[in-house]
Amino acid sequence: MTEHAVNTSAASAADSISSPAAARPLGTPLGKRPTRVLFLGSGELGKEVTIELMRLGAWVCAADSYAGAPAQQVAHEYRVLDMANAAELKALFDEVRPDIIVPEVEAIATDVLAGAAAAGAQVVPSAEIAAICMDRERLRVLAHEELGLPTTPYRFAGSLEELRAGAEEVGYPCVVKPVMSSSGHGQSVVRAADAIDAAWTEAQEGRRASGEGDVSRVIVEALAPLERELTVLTVSSSAGIVTCAPIGQRQESGDYRESWQPAAEPDGEAERAQDIARTAVEGLVAKAKAAGETGWGVFGVELFVLTDGSILFNEVSPRPHDTGMVTMASQRLSEFALHARAILGLPVTAGHVAFALPAGEVAASHAIVVAGDGEAEFTNVAEALAEPGTDLRIFAKPEVHGHRRMAVALAVGQGEADARVKAARVAETLDIDVR
Repeated sequence: MTEHAVNTSAASAADSISSPAAARPLGTPLGKRPTRVLFLGSGELGKEVTIELMRLGAWVCAADSYAGAPAQQVAHEYRVLDMANAAELKALFDEVRPDIIVPEVEAIATDVLAGAAAAGAQVVPSAEIAAICMDRERLRVLAHEELGLPTTPYRFAGSLEELRAGAEEVGYPCVVKPVMSSSGHGQSVVRAADAIDAAWTEAQEGRRASGEGDVSRVIVEALAPLERELTVLTVSSSAGIVTCAPIGQRQESGDYRESWQPAAEPDGEAERAQDIARTAVEGLVAKAKAAGETGWGVFGVELFVLTDGSILFNEVSPRPHDTGMVTMASQRLSEFALHARAILGLPVTAGHVAFALPAGEVAASHAIVVAGDGEAEFTNVAEALAEPGTDLRIFAKPEVHGHRRMAVALAVGQGEADARVKAARVAETLDIDVR
């Protein structure tokens, strides 16, 4: 493992992992008794949460598979390792001895994570929830079959033959996804039976962790007559569960490109969306509590709104959501600040998720995806941010190889259309060279 140490004394500060129920000390991250937080994955979302935790006086170590990841650049210390390697992850836990472990990626040795939780570390939101949300099969069974949430028709398959049969049952067109992947990796839209073989191959070869050699089970679900997608950020804290206003979004190939909040919804639709999100998170938190864990943190609940106005549950991200970056412009406390408070055991109530916008104004985010091979250099920033009500977050990722999300533009406008146009204009005005 590669190490960068800002604080050499902190590594030996804690003799034991403290109970998540204990009142943890804050304010002396370089002192004798810091509250120690370890991130597993150090991307742009983890970077923002790291900053918020450090504002509250926690000590943070950021781990990832490569050096120079965004959160590593602002944390007290960082580590580089293969987090899916059980031996390496166990060694990391033994060395850092974290009070709180925050998984930010899917490729983690879940058995080691569960072992850390059993030994007394607080896993965010819990080791059980992380395992459920990484597995589309377990999550869909919980949501639809245990909690009764509305979903698209679906089947699971462990072979090409089972996939063919499942597709016939749900009908064409349908969507095929690996049960253990994310962000559109390995996903296919299948419009006829002669494309099923190619969808199976894509699910196996295009998914995350495809090099591990095992065969991935897949989910095949009916392609719903989708009108739009929503994210409802839902916060579980020591004060209970609250929901933020729904966030509208636009995706390309399973990846977020734009989001806006509040999303304009017909009468009662926002409340129905929030009810579904709350029910899903309540079910997950109940699993965590049954295992002796807190279940605290921000959840990104993804929903489908169909052309007939019905709302279906899709998935849950057990952490801040990429579409939720808009909350840096829309809410008094961003999803990152809410996550930091929740995992530290601080209360988050309805008043904490309030808007920072006057009535009639909407905030928007626009992802900036860069293509090329090398380091990305941003210029013309002054012109891009000259318009009032605009902002920019450059993630500072070391390099681009192919396509990579490197920044996000933020804007506030008079209504959704104005906000989205302003955010897009920031992105378009920037000059970005890859060299």
